Amino acid sequence: MGRFLLRRLFDAVPTVLLVLTLVFAAMRILPGDPALAALGDNALPEQLAAFREQFGLNQPLWRQYLDFLGGVLTFDLGRSLLHSQPVLQMLGHALPYTIELTIVATFLGVAIGVPLGVLAATRRNQLPDSGVRLFSLVGYAVPDFYLGALLLITFSLNLGLFPISGGGEGFWDRMYHVLLPAITLAFLKAAFIGKLTRTSLLEVFGKDYVRTARAKGAREGRVIYRHALRNALLPLTTGLGISLLATLSGSVAVELVFNRPGIGTLLIGAISERDYAVIQGGIIVFALLVVFVNLLIDLLYIAVDPRLRVQA
Repeated sequence: MGRFLLRRLFDAVPTVLLVLTLVFAAMRILPGDPALAALGDNALPEQLAAFREQFGLNQPLWRQYLDFLGGVLTFDLGRSLLHSQPVLQMLGHALPYTIELTIVATFLGVAIGVPLGVLAATRRNQLPDSGVRLFSLVGYAVPDFYLGALLLITFSLNLGLFPISGGGEGFWDRMYHVLLPAITLAFLKAAFIGKLTRTSLLEVFGKDYVRTARAKGAREGRVIYRHALRNALLPLTTGLGISLLATLSGSVAVELVFNRPGIGTLLIGAISERDYAVIQGGIIVFALLVVFVNLLIDLLYIAVDPRLRVQA
C-alpha cells in the first residue's frame, strides 16, 4: 500500500506542474494591466512603475515563472494586489467553507441516491423505477445555480426557514447555513448516483452467484445488500469520484448564489477585480484538490476490490 501511494504521488507531480504552468501562462495572457486594475485609470506613471516593481511584474517572464514556482513550493502564493493580504491567508479562510459544502453535499447525494438506485433496480419497469428514472432526468436537466436560486427564494426569502447568506459561526450554525446549498448540489448528485446504482445492480443481478444465493433460499435483503450491492461498489466508487469532482466545480456557482465565503465567491470577486494573485492561488487550490480526490478514489478502489489490493 505504501509503494502504491508513493507511486501515485510521483505520478501526480507532472500533472501539478502542468497545471501550475497553465495557470501562470493564463494569468499573463489575460487582457488588462494588474497595476491599472489595482490603482485605477488616474494613477500616475510613477505609481504604476512602483506597483509593478513591488509585485515583481516588471521582471522577465522566466524570472516571474521561477519565482512563482518557488513560492508555491514554499507555500507562498504572494499577496493580493488589491487588499495587500497574503493570498494563502485568504484561501485558508475560504477553503473550509468550500470543503464542508462539498462533503455535506456528497454525503447527502450518496445517502439519497444509493437507496433510490436500489429501489429502482429491485422494482424494475414498475412505478418506483419510473419515478427514479424521472428524478434522474430532472436532476440532469436542472442547472445547479438555477435550482439554488429557486430554493433560496422559496425557503429563505419567502418562508424564512434558512439564512439568506453567510457561512455561520460554530459547528451547528455552520451546518444550518450549509444545509440549503448542500441540498442544491445533493439533488443533482443523487440523480447521478441513483441512476448509476440502478445500472450496476441490474448488471450484478444477472451474475451466477446472485442466482445461486437466491436458489439456496437466501432472503432478498441479504441477496441485495450482502451479495449484489457489495459487488456493485467498484463502479459506484468511480461514480463517487466523478460526483465529488463535479461537486467541487459546482460549488463555485452555488457559493455565489448563496453568498457563502468560500473559494468560489473569492475567485469570482478576484476575477471581477483582476486580482491575479488571488486567481492564481484559487485555481492552484482547486487543482490540488482534484489531484487529492483522484488519489483518494484510487485508495478506495483498493479497499473495495481485493484483487487490486494484491496488485498494489
